[in-house]
Amino acid sequence: MDILDFARGPALQTAVYVFIVGVLWRLLGIVLLQKKTDLSAPRRQAGLGAALGTIYSRSFSAPAFKEATRYGKILGYLLHIGLFLVVFLFIPHIVFFTDVFGVGWPGLPNNAVYFIGVATVGVAVALLIRRMTNPVLKQISNFDDYFSWLVTMLPVVSGLIMPIRFGVRYETLLAIHILSVALLLIWLPFGKLAHAFLVFYTRGSTGILLGRRGART
Repeated sequence: MDILDFARGPALQTAVYVFIVGVLWRLLGIVLLQKKTDLSAPRRQAGLGAALGTIYSRSFSAPAFKEATRYGKILGYLLHIGLFLVVFLFIPHIVFFTDVFGVGWPGLPNNAVYFIGVATVGVAVALLIRRMTNPVLKQISNFDDYFSWLVTMLPVVSGLIMPIRFGVRYETLLAIHILSVALLLIWLPFGKLAHAFLVFYTRGSTGILLGRRGART
């Protein structure tokens, strides 16, 4: 078995299993948390509407903090949009998803995705510099923040390098790309990257709680 067979076989399969188990473990850990009984009378009924409202409102900075957080917020949205486009609208990725799930969709031209990928890496570097130079962010950042940045960028950078080769065999570069994806899948449920699937549940439950107390969300 060569490195490419290992990457797209045992390595990727194991990573997917760890990802699925990790996501379920994190979600069940939250759902099964022992909650304190709220003995206060609800000021109003709060359900799906309150949850969706908070998910939406917390996607933007509060008016008092807009000026201070504008730069980071814009970069954050650009990063997420860029990653989404690279992952889901790159035609070779769509072919892979079609083989696995049996569902496909139109993609963007390869040159467009390559440009978006380069721009996404540039935005990520800008966010990293901001984290390392901003006194507050530097103080509260830990290993998780930097390692999560690294494992997120490795698949993007390794994918961008593949057309250039740098004298390396295509099969080797493809194996490195797949292994970087496997590493991302393994780490995602256990680090701060878990916000990718926890953000909606946590914001929604916060909205319901605040709505029950009559607070604005």
